[in-house]
Amino acid sequence: MDYKSSLIQDGNPMENLEKQLICPICLEMFTKPVVILPCQHNLCRKCANDIFQAANPFWTNRVGSVSMSGGRFRCPSCRHEVIMDRHGVYGLQRNLLVENIIDIYKQECSSRPLQKGSHPMCKEHEDEKINIYCLTCEMPTCSMCKVFGAHQACEVAPLQSVFQGQKTELSNCISMLVAGNDRVQTIITQLEDSCRVTKENSHQVKEELSQKFDVLYAILDEKKSELLQRITREQEEKLSFIEALILQYREQLDKSTKLVETAIQSLDEPGGAIFLMSAKQLIKSIVEASKGCQLGKTEQGFENMDYFTLDLEHIADALRAIDFGTVEEEEEFIEEEEDQEEEESTERKAEGKKFIYLHSFDDSKELDEGETF
Repeated sequence: MDYKSSLIQDGNPMENLEKQLICPICLEMFTKPVVILPCQHNLCRKCANDIFQAANPFWTNRVGSVSMSGGRFRCPSCRHEVIMDRHGVYGLQRNLLVENIIDIYKQECSSRPLQKGSHPMCKEHEDEKINIYCLTCEMPTCSMCKVFGAHQACEVAPLQSVFQGQKTELSNCISMLVAGNDRVQTIITQLEDSCRVTKENSHQVKEELSQKFDVLYAILDEKKSELLQRITREQEEKLSFIEALILQYREQLDKSTKLVETAIQSLDEPGGAIFLMSAKQLIKSIVEASKGCQLGKTEQGFENMDYFTLDLEHIADALRAIDFGTVEEEEEFIEEEEDQEEEESTERKAEGKKFIYLHSFDDSKELDEGETF
């Protein structure tokens, strides 16, 4: 503390010095031993210990039983938080300088004569000092007021005893309020930690959810590419077949066109001998060409691609039903899916057996008919 600058600014250095030696907890002059905090503020060790015990109710420090863990202490002047070791307040360093200043101040005050007006005087009896306290009216007064004045029927007590009692009560209230503030600050710190952890957990589950949906997107893209490739292959096969037919028919058309031209030229031949020499072979070629017109054809609905239709309604319903749930709900959903797949598999096997039976029955029927024929 900068005592010198403070004393110079005040006209009464002793009064200013007394202000500098007041404990912020008990509001009295420091009681030895005086401890100094890391923030350089001073406290009575007793006051500091009272606050520390109130803020850390589970911390104990008895003779022969020292707590193995420390606690937290918040400076009542600047609110700076100090982490105590296992010794608690007793581990703080004593401020011997302040203790020496207190001793010098007390010696100086005891040697100084009492100045006039330093003690409050009674308004009713100007020559009487206020030296008693009226408990009935709850106000300080003088002895003359009790004997001859307005407080004759009142209950009074020595001023010093009431003074000490109320000072102690006020100090306890201050300690309780400071401890309550520490508890509130602790709750605020816990809530701030809760906010931080909530944000971290939310970020984590968002990342996990995004990763799971990315996997679904990848599966859908892969399946989409696979199905598109199958459609493309089917398209290419059909187009190749159709284009090959078109080429065959064009070749046949070219041959037929040439035969027609040759036949027309033969009809224009005036000589019968010359005509007959080529007519028979020409007629035979035309007949063979007519028989050769029986080329391959496409079946009805050959260009249809409807068998590549997908029924994704149940998958869409499953996607719409995606929601956050417990592990038990997910297991139940997986079991239902497996049961449904087993039922579909059983139905497919039954249909396959039925088809094989019908096919065998048709073959045997045809065989019987052939034998009869």
